[in-house]
Amino acid sequence: MDKREYGNTGEMLSIIGFGGIVAKDTTAEEASQRVSFAIDQGINYFDVAPGYGTAEVCLGPALEPYRKDVFLACKTGKRDKAGAREELDRSLDRLRTDHFDLYQMHAMRTWEDFDEAMGPNGALETFVEARESGQVRYLGFSAHSDKVALALMDAFDFDSVLFPLNWVNYLAADFGPSVVEKAMSKNMGKLALKALARGRVPQGEDRPYDRCWYEPVDDPELAKLALRFTLSQPITAAIPPGDPGLFEMAVNLAQDFSPISEEEIVFLKDQAASVTPLATGDWLTPAR
Repeated sequence: MDKREYGNTGEMLSIIGFGGIVAKDTTAEEASQRVSFAIDQGINYFDVAPGYGTAEVCLGPALEPYRKDVFLACKTGKRDKAGAREELDRSLDRLRTDHFDLYQMHAMRTWEDFDEAMGPNGALETFVEARESGQVRYLGFSAHSDKVALALMDAFDFDSVLFPLNWVNYLAADFGPSVVEKAMSKNMGKLALKALARGRVPQGEDRPYDRCWYEPVDDPELAKLALRFTLSQPITAAIPPGDPGLFEMAVNLAQDFSPISEEEIVFLKDQAASVTPLATGDWLTPAR
């Protein structure tokens, strides 16, 4: 699998990352099989969070034999200093490691998230202390608001941003380009979520996949275009959906990656016109 540089750090990450939800609610044997599959396919970037159910507990033992060879990212949803410290220590223990390569503020969306995490006794203080002590190497955040993401990049020199970068959001809602542009200007790492998302599940309908709250692209041909669109942006890597089958499909599709063409972008734009983007409603944070 192709690898790209993480920011300007010299770290080389696989263009597809292993999202921890893939290992959620599995047996020890299943978790080991899924991690082994990823390693065999050339994946060295793993991302997990305490909010992913049992993912940390399942992934820890499965990943332990490979720990020195992978880039392990984790997150905290806590916004205060004490809560972030408690969650960091627990995640390190569950994942059987003495450090994370990347630690991130998880799902930063509102101005309340921003003010608490970045203010006095906020999570950022734990992040900086953990980096100084060697418990984490790089600092980042994930966000579902472009406005909050831009403000975070202005407020602190984070090493990377994990953000929804997908064809419908980009082409039908202009959601994502400003974050990529800002991150590029700061030489940050750019990591992508939702590459294989189509749109929101129509109201009243059941989720097609229980590990995806949105409607994913599961048609292989369209999925390949969607993934190539995201990977053709100036990013390091994309994390596919947490459904094991969709994850394996994305891994296989990425093995012969080629940049998307202008004609293919026109096709995707036409397809996106009939979809309700994820970047609507509660994803849109009001200006301050």
